[in-house]
Amino acid sequence: MTKNEITELFSRFNNLTALIIGDVMIDAYYWGKVDRISPEAPVPIVQVQKRENRLGGAANVALNVKHLGAKAIIASVVGDGTKGDVFRSTLKENGFSTEGIIDSPERMTTVKTRVISQGHHLLRIDEEITTPLSSTDERHLLDCVKAILERQKVDVIIFEDYNKGVLTERVISTVLNWANERGIPTAVDPKKDNFFSYRGATLFKPNLKELKEGLKLEFDKNDFKALKSAIDHLEQQLANKVTMVTLSELGVVANHSEDFVHEKAHKREILDVSGAGDTVISVASLAMAAGAEPSVYAALANIAGGLVCEKVGVVPVDKELLMQEAISKMVGEHMTL
Repeated sequence: MTKNEITELFSRFNNLTALIIGDVMIDAYYWGKVDRISPEAPVPIVQVQKRENRLGGAANVALNVKHLGAKAIIASVVGDGTKGDVFRSTLKENGFSTEGIIDSPERMTTVKTRVISQGHHLLRIDEEITTPLSSTDERHLLDCVKAILERQKVDVIIFEDYNKGVLTERVISTVLNWANERGIPTAVDPKKDNFFSYRGATLFKPNLKELKEGLKLEFDKNDFKALKSAIDHLEQQLANKVTMVTLSELGVVANHSEDFVHEKAHKREILDVSGAGDTVISVASLAMAAGAEPSVYAALANIAGGLVCEKVGVVPVDKELLMQEAISKMVGEHMTL
């Protein structure tokens, strides 16, 4: 690729709209310092210096999409209590509309609370409900999604599944049908419960653990022949067009038709892997919607996932930094948009 091709691809992001459907959450943080152990139990005492709420789950995917220059619309279900109000206010603080957020008296808002001291992650506390949406909540969410699709131009739909119950089989199949009828590409960041519900999706992006669990296979992470065979088996069942598998320290692979591409991980100082998968699906989805080939968006997503791992906490990717790294690492490679 050339520098101009990469900058042109990034400029196309500014004209795109992504609809993100899935499990949203609040990523809450207690930042503090530790200088003594509790006399009550052998645990550190954290003197809290700052509290913070960030957008998590599908909302972090939307935040990544926005930071890449595209418009992001979020569709999900939260609880109708105080935590739901906190989520809505955090959405607004980050410049998002709440048009796609459904309040449910039957659910609680997912909150992941992390305690961090001097850059070290000490503890995480989860508040969540993981039962599937009720038929009433399903209907309200689908009505909301349909209304969004009817009044706005959507260039890509991203399914962000954290196994918290928002993405039911009915929601998945209905939205996929709507997307295919409208010619909208779809991207899936799956979890095991509905792994095979995304038949007909455009891009399917599990990590290696999810792929092996979903297919009930076991093979060495360095065995790329077995990996390719597993992906072929997956695609026979899902009939998806592209499969991208993240391999942690081994990078990313992308499979499209007869093309199997391995993008090796770049050397990084890894501080926190939280949210890296959200960044990967965001970058890949926008690049796909912008017309890039799988080898290109796999390379970009690989770089982006590494970049956010250099930060503590769940953070969105920096578009300018990503573009500069892409130019540094991808110029001259035989890739096409």
